[in-house]
Amino acid sequence: MALKNRKTRILVNTSFLLVILASLLLQPTSALAMGDADTSTLPNFSEFSNAVQDGKADVLRGVYVPNALALPIVQQPYGSPGFVSNEDERATQFRMANQHGNVGLLAHNHLSGKSFFGLEAGDEVRLVYGDGKAEYFVISEVLRYQALQPNSPYSSFRNLDKDEVLSAENMFKRVYFGDRHVTFQTCIEQDGVLSWGRLFVIAIPKAEYEELNPLNTR
Repeated sequence: MALKNRKTRILVNTSFLLVILASLLLQPTSALAMGDADTSTLPNFSEFSNAVQDGKADVLRGVYVPNALALPIVQQPYGSPGFVSNEDERATQFRMANQHGNVGLLAHNHLSGKSFFGLEAGDEVRLVYGDGKAEYFVISEVLRYQALQPNSPYSSFRNLDKDEVLSAENMFKRVYFGDRHVTFQTCIEQDGVLSWGRLFVIAIPKAEYEELNPLNTR
């Protein structure tokens, strides 16, 4: 019975991932090049934190990366795991990641997702909750995958930086399971193919990062 329940949970998790993989492709990509997000007008952190607070202590309301992005966060409606905001300057929190104790932040690559391409290992990530509490992470890795069947939500994915091919199920586990972390996710367009690949940026708690990389914190 336990094995059956485990297989059922895996199938459910995979189904949610397939919805997310497809949902990020619904909007056409504009001519704006990847990584061209304008960071010249970012507010300072104090201003940003005050702007997104609404008094709700347990609700994530903003994500801030110095010199990279400052995005209010919207929540997915219950029962809509494929929802990704169509508003620019917004990130969407992925509810399914919450169930694994992690934070998933989604955005279309022609909207706020373009700023994800400017994130680098060592960058500090600050999450702001409705009551003003801040939680600090540091980016530990940037993962880029090519969809081997770009027009299929069931595609396997090839890691562009090492010899690794993952099924959709195993990719979901790779980026959303494990110890507490933040995962930024958007799509990669290449050669005119909107669904060519996926970008995942992983950030771990700042204290953990500093312990592992005492000389590399920015």
